[in-house]
Amino acid sequence: MTSDRIDPSHEALELGGSVWFKAGAQTLGGASRIALLAAIGETGSITSAAKAIGMSYKGAWDAVDTMNNLAGEPLVVRSTGGKGGGGTILTPRAVKLIDTFRAVEREHRRFLERAGAAIEGFATDWDLIGRIGVKTSARNQLYGTVSAITRGTVNDEVSLALPGDHTIVAVVTHESTETLGLAVGAAAFALIKASWVVLFVEDEAGAPLKLSARNQLRGTVQSVKRGAVNAEVSLLLDGGAVITAVVTNQSVDTLGLVEGGIAVAVFKASSVILGVKD
Repeated sequence: MTSDRIDPSHEALELGGSVWFKAGAQTLGGASRIALLAAIGETGSITSAAKAIGMSYKGAWDAVDTMNNLAGEPLVVRSTGGKGGGGTILTPRAVKLIDTFRAVEREHRRFLERAGAAIEGFATDWDLIGRIGVKTSARNQLYGTVSAITRGTVNDEVSLALPGDHTIVAVVTHESTETLGLAVGAAAFALIKASWVVLFVEDEAGAPLKLSARNQLRGTVQSVKRGAVNAEVSLLLDGGAVITAVVTNQSVDTLGLVEGGIAVAVFKASSVILGVKD
């Protein structure tokens, strides 16, 4: 199943805007009406001007009537007689309006270019703001990308690649996989309660631990905060992520957990809750 979600970090973010003139609470004209005025000035005909800018004949006449009314003075007038039999011309006020609009539009375009440069990287920042805004009781919130999905009879095994070349595995139902739109390459976050994390200390040889728990994350003890009975121990992983476990004070002493030491955080795949940004 493919996900229809759009990851904003992969979408180009652009700043847009438009300029228009207003008369009181009503809009006198924007780019399309100014373009109509300019085309009338060039062609001498509302019909030809409408065709030139892709506007209907009726729409052009309605726009002209509206602009004349809102401006408080004629912008477009019909001339009569003459060798060509007359036509449609712009008043000096309309010519000045076109020049003014184009000057304002140039400044507006420069503003957008400067503002656009200021938001470089904003898409990534916005994605991060969304992630850090998640409220949950789980102490550990790890963000990564789905690297593999293995389908089983009832449940799916989902692997999440984390920064620092770490991978954690979660077991979720088929329904959850589909509801969350999980697919390889999709962004997701993992929630693990600190009480579900068990800490181990490797032997001097650093041999891999032989445990049934799928997730084993090796890190450096960043802090040990003791309470009356339990202690909160945080490990700093390669890549910058931090995972925290709650263990007894006796376990801290038995394992010799101190800041700067090495330990392994272990938790079962069934203890991992996956989520995605809506």
